[in-house]
Amino acid sequence: MSLQSSLDDILGRAAAQGSVPGVVAMVTDRSHNLYEGAFGQRVLGSDLGSSGAMTTDTVGWIASMTKAITGAACMQLVEQGKLHLDSPAKAVVPRLGECQVLEGFDAAGQPVMRAPKRDITLRHLLTHTAGFGYEFWDADTGRYQAATGTPGIISCSRAAMMQPLVFDPGERWLYGINIDWAARMVEAVSGQTIGQYLQQHLLGPLGMTETAFQIRPDQRSRLAKIHHRGDDGALVAGDLEIEQHPEHEMAGGGLYGTVGDYMHFIRMMLNQGRASSGAQVLQPETVQLMSHNAMGPLRVTNLPTQAPPLTLDAEFFPGVEKSWGLSFQINEAATDTGMPAGGLMWCGLANSYFWIDQTTGIGGAYLTQILPFADSKSLPLFYAFQSATYKALR
Repeated sequence: MSLQSSLDDILGRAAAQGSVPGVVAMVTDRSHNLYEGAFGQRVLGSDLGSSGAMTTDTVGWIASMTKAITGAACMQLVEQGKLHLDSPAKAVVPRLGECQVLEGFDAAGQPVMRAPKRDITLRHLLTHTAGFGYEFWDADTGRYQAATGTPGIISCSRAAMMQPLVFDPGERWLYGINIDWAARMVEAVSGQTIGQYLQQHLLGPLGMTETAFQIRPDQRSRLAKIHHRGDDGALVAGDLEIEQHPEHEMAGGGLYGTVGDYMHFIRMMLNQGRASSGAQVLQPETVQLMSHNAMGPLRVTNLPTQAPPLTLDAEFFPGVEKSWGLSFQINEAATDTGMPAGGLMWCGLANSYFWIDQTTGIGGAYLTQILPFADSKSLPLFYAFQSATYKALR
């Protein structure tokens, strides 16, 4: 079966059966898209005419797929000598020198803090080894927020950045607000907001005209709503939207965009930093550095949910050893979907996923808009999409 017919069958059947409200997915090689497909509805219950159907130019919240783009921005500045992977980050953002480690809580439920054993570096931030967590997956982070009134990062407020470390920098991996702090470093040395920097130095040169922190008025007619899956398995459209006039642009997860736009980023990574326009946005040696384990013997681990409405327990390819690059998850062995060792991948909270396979020279991206993360039907559909891609291209 051809790639087109195989993926159309898998994705179209899932949308028709109601496993997902709608899905957009694409596969690319180093030069062009090999597959494009869109099925189902942007909003459940809408008219499946031109206004309601999921299309290849549907706009969605790509959430933590933002992180790889912000990581690339950081690495541009590393190339220029304006940022350094292993120097104390407090030299650029002094607040990072004030972060304390949360040791526990006293009898009154208030946090007990101490100074960290070592300084936070940009490498720690890009590999999620600095000590910051997300309240969705780390109970101590959530308890600290509740005790102190600190808002969560999705609020896009300055106060949301003021959370503690839950371990000393460099001691283990924990997914958290690290990339948001890395973006503050970009802002400090560039004199631009992270949105301005990305537009000038990455999104613009890559031709990613549909990707930004703010949703343009002309994109709203193509915006897919985020749906919530209830305990009964039913999906209901909600109104969750990232703050459009934030105090801080959420560089770890605030971008909206299209799958087609993201393919430009994937192709840049497949082409050793070169955009389709010919612009060299990253040097080949930088792409190679980003694509290899950057945290030594530490490994990516399962993320047990602390917020079932937002996420289930989360781990990709359980049983496969996984490291972290700058800033991607890397599978250290081949996966049962066909991705070889060394593949790069990550995701977005509303069940969007991507991968970059520099060995085979292909990559793909998949977008649904569903909570909780690691959804019981959307995540398996992504795996099926990836598996069918490798099977068809063998």
